[in-house]
Amino acid sequence: MSQMDYLVRVISEEANVRALACVTTNLVNEVCLRHDTYPLATVALGRALGGGALMGALLKTGQTVALKFEGNGPLKKIIVEAESNGVVRGYVGEPKADLPLKDGKLDVANGLGRSGFLTVTKDLRMKEPYKGTVQLYTSEIAEDLAFYFIESEQIPSAVGLGVYLEPDGRVSAAGGFLIQSLPPSNEEIVDKLIKQIGKLPSITELLRSGKTPEDLLALLFEGIPYHTLEKRAIAFRCSCSRERVERALFSLGKKGVESLLADRQKIEVTCEFCREHYVFDPEDLTWIRGEMQ
Repeated sequence: MSQMDYLVRVISEEANVRALACVTTNLVNEVCLRHDTYPLATVALGRALGGGALMGALLKTGQTVALKFEGNGPLKKIIVEAESNGVVRGYVGEPKADLPLKDGKLDVANGLGRSGFLTVTKDLRMKEPYKGTVQLYTSEIAEDLAFYFIESEQIPSAVGLGVYLEPDGRVSAAGGFLIQSLPPSNEEIVDKLIKQIGKLPSITELLRSGKTPEDLLALLFEGIPYHTLEKRAIAFRCSCSRERVERALFSLGKKGVESLLADRQKIEVTCEFCREHYVFDPEDLTWIRGEMQ
């Protein structure tokens, strides 16, 4: 395994700009291994996981964000959940979807589909979660997230995400950056940042050459003073458990559980995020039904 996945968050008070950069190689490998993804799904899901990690880092302690990319392409949908503490998980609707290469590259845009929506749901520990939906902009993931920030949150943003796939299907580099201009905007600095982003090699090229999140930020902020706010680990972790599945079965009500008992010998529930299997045999279901009396 390569070095630990982590994220760095910085701010330039002079420019009124905040930025984050991350490396997510291990995270993407672990999630895609669990879901046995084909190359197209690996790259698309990998980019979305990186985007989730970056957005999660903008949250306060205990808050979570969920990204749902839904398009009319063969991948169907990509779901990512990220917590404020650096925990990220996700899955893709059709992990074995495939398309011919486009200009020698995996065709993520047509894999997801040119027509569709990105929905961002934030649990900010208030009565109702915040939800924002925008149309897919390019279906390349990074530009869609930048479009969401501008359209739904009115925050001018630039997002870069990359996943490099080796011929054997292993991810050797994944990560990205997010830059946001905060009000009041310093137009001169923003123009300078846009030019510097335009001059950068691809994210995967930078990460494969050994560049760290700190290095990415130094390149982006060349000639612009900034300071580091935090560095945090990023890792896969699922929130599922047998107890949570049990609670879901309780929510079916007595009649629902009785119909399960009548239909089959046992039921098997598989978590969409981690693929963990939970088996409930007739004795378990009978106990659950008994607890409802």
